[in-house]
Amino acid sequence: MFFPLFLLFVVVPVAEIYVLVSVGSVLGAFNTIALVLLTALLGASLVRSQGLATLMDVQQRLSRGEMPGQQIIEAMLLALAGVLLVTPGFVTDFFGLLILTPVTRAPIARYVMTHMQVRMVARGAGGFEPRRPGDAQSGNTIEGDFERKD
Repeated sequence: MFFPLFLLFVVVPVAEIYVLVSVGSVLGAFNTIALVLLTALLGASLVRSQGLATLMDVQQRLSRGEMPGQQIIEAMLLALAGVLLVTPGFVTDFFGLLILTPVTRAPIARYVMTHMQVRMVARGAGGFEPRRPGDAQSGNTIEGDFERKD
């Protein structure tokens, strides 16, 4: 868990600063800031349109009685893409656009879905260990009788 957090909070910002300074030295500060704002606006609009399309697909699958598991994962990936695209910087914009593109988003969603299924089977539903007979903790069992009155 340490390595992903290290990447998220140290490596990504350093890469963003490096790319922003490099682009700023070529295009100038004003043009770089304008480009970052433009990518944020364009990304937000693309996330909105893709999100609405995914929502319609989820509703169609639910109306047919199918489980829209992959579409729900894709909706979560679209939310992540929106966060990445609105975050200032070109590295996060690249990953946001990568997730936003349906051609790459579908395989990512399939991978996430199979990874989640494997973990749920290994851990049990909800991430809790399944209970086995004889696992009762001492002192937490209350015995008693009840009577139902109508």
